[in-house]
Amino acid sequence: MSIRKCFSQTSVVVSILLLTAVRPLAAATPSESERLEKLERAVEQLQKRNAELEAEVRSLKKQTAFAPEGKMKKQVTYDGKTYVEKAVVEEEKPIVYVQQRGPELKLVLGGFIQTNFEDGDVSAFEGRFGQTALKDRFRLRRARIAMTGDFAEQFDFKIEGDFENSDGTSPSNRTDFSGTDIWLNWHRFPAAQIKIGQYKAPFGLEQLTPDTSLFIIERSLPTGAITPERQIGVELWGKPFTNLWPEQKDLLTYYAGIFNGNGRNINNNDNNNFMYVGRLELMPFKGKIFGQTSSLKLGGDVLNSRDDQGTNISPSGNLLVNADGSLSSFVLPGADERTAWSVDAWLNIGPFDLIGEYLEEYVNGRTVNGVPPGFANFTTSGFQITSGFFLIPKKFQIAVQWQELNPGQKGNDGIYSITGGLNYYIHGDDLKLMVNYIHTWSDFRQANPEFGQDQFNEVIGRVQVMF
Repeated sequence: MSIRKCFSQTSVVVSILLLTAVRPLAAATPSESERLEKLERAVEQLQKRNAELEAEVRSLKKQTAFAPEGKMKKQVTYDGKTYVEKAVVEEEKPIVYVQQRGPELKLVLGGFIQTNFEDGDVSAFEGRFGQTALKDRFRLRRARIAMTGDFAEQFDFKIEGDFENSDGTSPSNRTDFSGTDIWLNWHRFPAAQIKIGQYKAPFGLEQLTPDTSLFIIERSLPTGAITPERQIGVELWGKPFTNLWPEQKDLLTYYAGIFNGNGRNINNNDNNNFMYVGRLELMPFKGKIFGQTSSLKLGGDVLNSRDDQGTNISPSGNLLVNADGSLSSFVLPGADERTAWSVDAWLNIGPFDLIGEYLEEYVNGRTVNGVPPGFANFTTSGFQITSGFFLIPKKFQIAVQWQELNPGQKGNDGIYSITGGLNYYIHGDDLKLMVNYIHTWSDFRQANPEFGQDQFNEVIGRVQVMF
């Protein structure tokens, strides 16, 4: 019974007793006098108890004034003889919040950390063997802090930085905190948005998939070798059917961008030419298959760039074939013109995903001011096929990937790998554990056994936390 109810019942009893006791005293007999005395004593006791209850109610009101519902907790004390349990006010911790300086409608602070354990032939699937081999290691893969916001004037923005360490072996090769995504986007018209700053050039499905959402721990070698990764520039993009056909707004998405073409965090262009990149995405189906939420997305990309000597044309991977068949970043010894294209598809049926992508790039030398390019023309091509299936919905996933790259610079210089992975989603992508086993073959090493082993094995583990 609650204190409030007990208090009400006690008041009623007291009232009845008082009414019973109010009788002419002159008419009372000796036996009635004794009964009245007992009643008076009982009334006094009830009044005393009533006062105690009133005091307890006032005390509880004071407590609840400072403790909202659900903020009470049980506290157990021991007086040496018995244990006593009582409700006490839970001390409320201060809320951590971000106060924006400008007039944004929304400001979000977040980020993520990815830490790897890499054992075996580390990064052999990226051509890291022989003279470019790496050792077993723990690796701070990514550690990013990002801030995004939205203005009433239809502008949104993102500022993100990364504490990622490079693959260098000396402190001088360490990558300090540097910018990744830094851009402004005007979204007044969904069909014609303008984005300016530094971000991923719209080329390559796997490259454009967020780092935190990949089924395989690391992106494939073809993606790293051919896609342009982050660049500084401007693009026009949008979803033309957003207003015309709202229920099919994702049917078509386009991107058309102009960039410096020589990588991120470099404000100076390598020449007076720009990199031109375009992408089209089509989602012809989005609905149900076998009662499961399903979709099919198709994509295609094109790229053209004229680069000068010293430009790294594989900023996120390895492309140059070394004498022993291993790969390293391709820094141009002379000027070139690059043209690249790719096609991709992503099929999802409930817990099952199938992703395929093919990329091809033509690198042709240019003579500038009488200086030859210093390398022979070559064509690079590659593909990756990735599949994922949830054994336990949204919790436990198996993934498989087949990838192959033909650098096209030496005879039989292809590198291909197969990867098997297990992903455990503790709390979605916010808290995720991943393990991959990768087996890699080198055609060049097989054709030239004097350089050493031609097959490699690696195990990678990752812990991912988003905040």
